[in-house]
This record gives sequence, C-alpha cells and structure tokens, in this order.
Amino acid sequence: MEATENHAVIFVAGGTGTRMGSALPKQFLTLNNTPILIHTLRNFFSFNRNFEMVVVMHHDYISFWKDLCLQFENVPEHNVVAGGEERFHSVKNGLNALSESVNCVAVHDAVRPLVSHETLTRCFNALKEYNAVVPAIPINDSIREVHGAENKSVDRSLYKRIQTPQCFRASVLKEAYNKPFSPLFTDDASVVEANGHSVFLVEGNLENIKITSPIDLIVGEALTANSEKK
Repeated sequence: MEATENHAVIFVAGGTGTRMGSALPKQFLTLNNTPILIHTLRNFFSFNRNFEMVVVMHHDYISFWKDLCLQFENVPEHNVVAGGEERFHSVKNGLNALSESVNCVAVHDAVRPLVSHETLTRCFNALKEYNAVVPAIPINDSIREVHGAENKSVDRSLYKRIQTPQCFRASVLKEAYNKPFSPLFTDDASVVEANGHSVFLVEGNLENIKITSPIDLIVGEALTANSEKK
C-alpha cells in the first residue's frame, strides 16, 4: 500500500525525562545538534511528504516545542495536541485531531528516529491485507520467565521485540480507542487486540531503537551520524 494523503502518523512524545535523568524530556535532546523529534519527523516526511502528522506531548511543553522548531530549518508541517494521563489517552487525543478522511494511521514513538524506510514500506504494504500491522525483531539474548523467587528458561524463538510504527486501519483503531482504558494496554496493538482484532507482524530494523536512556543517546548519536554520511 502506498502512503497517500489519506494516511496519518501520530507521534507520541509524552515523556518528561525521568528515565533519561535530564532536565528536558528525551524527545527534545539532540542527536548531532538536532532534537530527536525533528529527526523523527524528517525521517517520515522523507518517506512520504503527504502524511498528515500529529505530535502528542505534555501540555507544559507545547509552547517550548513550537519555539524550538523556529530555531531549525526544514521542520515538516505537523499539528501539536496535548497528551493525556496515560499513553492510551494521548493516542486517543491524537486520533481525535485527525482529519475524517484519514483511512490508515501509524502510531510511532517520537524517540525512534531511525526506523528504516524499508520497515515503513513493509508496514504500509501489509495494510493491504491486514487491519493491524506491527514491526518486530528477534530476541537475541537468553530470556527467563520469572515468578517471584522462581524462574525458568524459555524458548526465545517464541518471542519478539516489538517496535513502532504500529499501523492500523483508521476505523479499527478508532473503534478500539472508544473502549475504556485498561492498565493491561502496553501499546496500540494491545488495545486493538483486546477489541477482537489479530495483529500481523512484519520485520523491523535493529537500528529502530527507542532512545530512553543515556546509553541509547550515545548509540543513537553514532547511528545518526552514520546515516547522514550515506
């Protein structure tokens, strides 16, 4: 499926910097002198210029973000809306801000600036056939299942690491988000799954890291510098 003007991306940027240990939320920290969120917006814009883009962030930082954007060139056009108490409520606010003509929606972590265009292509192409599409990568480390003081080894081939963007038919996602919030919802796929839809997995890319800690920032800096050299 080709991305068209009827496709939208909701960027979830509700972080407040707790895990990063910084004064600023992680989406505003820089990779090679440019805020992470601007890298992310530019990446999606370069994939397709017709995306309708909505950024959802904590209301306390909206003015700061708008002022920050004025300091950089080539920031893709986007709408900004206030987030909610949980990620669930933030995404719901983002959905409510979309044009009624949107038929497919991708929800992406604002601090994943390095999703590849190949991953994006796989996600949107799979929406030809499926209602919910999520990129995933294998788990390379050994993992153990823990129950209190007890633990046991499990077959890692049965598990995947989930990434974003998580992509959906707009009608399916909106219907799922009309249901009440549950603390069991960890991402958008879990919301849609709880509403009776299956989730189709496509191959993600290893570079598509979520920058949430200082070590992630170092890795992201190196990957961004390498990407800009190409």
